Amino acid sequence: MADVNFFECVYAVVRQIPYGRVTSFGAIAKALGTARSARMVGWAMNASHKLEDVPAHRVVNRNGLLTGKLHFDGTNLMQQLLENEGIKIIDNQVQDFDTVFWRPEVQI
Repeated sequence: MADVNFFECVYAVVRQIPYGRVTSFGAIAKALGTARSARMVGWAMNASHKLEDVPAHRVVNRNGLLTGKLHFDGTNLMQQLLENEGIKIIDNQVQDFDTVFWRPEVQI
């Protein structure tokens, strides 16, 4: 089983992602000093869907793809949540990714 404390650290970073911005699994791992743990960040995101205060929809892969969308209820919930925040999505990919990307290592 994965380390629950690591998951809590991931959630603390994800809670800081500003409205209308996204970050990546790898950027979160790097901010936590575990740059090779992007996959574990993904596991934390998969386990976070019952936590209302963790905006998991704002975490995408390093290319801006909505790779975690299958873990959300409904067919397009992740995309809908992002679009509600003004983020444009085409073919499951965040548009203007460099503009809306949030770098957590700068924040913590």
